[in-house]
Amino acid sequence: MSSIENQNEEDKIRQAFKERDWNEIKSADSWAIFKVMSEFVEGFEKLAKIGPCVSIFGSARTPRDHHHYKMAEEIAAKLVRHGYGVITGGGPGIMEAGNKGAHSEGGKSVGLNIVLPFEQFDNIYIDRDKLITFDYFFVRKVMFVKYSQGFVVLPGGFGTMDEFFEALTLIQTNKIGKFPIVLVGKEYWTGLVDWIKKSLLSHHYINEEDLDLFSVVEDETEAVKVIDDFYGKYLLSPNF
Repeated sequence: MSSIENQNEEDKIRQAFKERDWNEIKSADSWAIFKVMSEFVEGFEKLAKIGPCVSIFGSARTPRDHHHYKMAEEIAAKLVRHGYGVITGGGPGIMEAGNKGAHSEGGKSVGLNIVLPFEQFDNIYIDRDKLITFDYFFVRKVMFVKYSQGFVVLPGGFGTMDEFFEALTLIQTNKIGKFPIVLVGKEYWTGLVDWIKKSLLSHHYINEEDLDLFSVVEDETEAVKVIDDFYGKYLLSPNF
């Protein structure tokens, strides 16, 4: 981290402890509220008519020649052939692969981009009328959940885990209707699932039936089958 970055980080920490007067609060936070509102409005307007879609998550750092990239691309293509559109975070890596697979089959290809200091830029396979760029992660996450009929989660980092556990929490607490959550790649996910069973379940922090809120599969065909099997029993409908 450079000296400038260190200084910026220190300034943020100091600012968090600074007491602000009412005029400072009004000038800073009031505009933040309007910015949040504008992001919600744009998201609702652009996504309200996209139809049934599945969100694909995974690392932005996955190179194009990696088998996870190819897997995400094929999953997206299969989903489109089965009647779904595809939503991704709009960036590179697995997100690009998902949009590319949807685009290749002529399906709806949605990108919910986020402003970040590194890694993130919108990929070329997103439908231009279905690209939204957010400043706030929490607004973006609402859009993923509200307009997705399922989550397909490929290997990724903190952001991928964030989306996975967000959906699990909302379904577990009955804040949204149940939808399929599919973890793809048994070798990658087995350690996490074993930890959930050994630590969370054994300490009674979750219930046995909570393990049924997600599936772990190995390949593209299995991933899409979980989505199809779920909606063979339920009508397609929004989650909010």
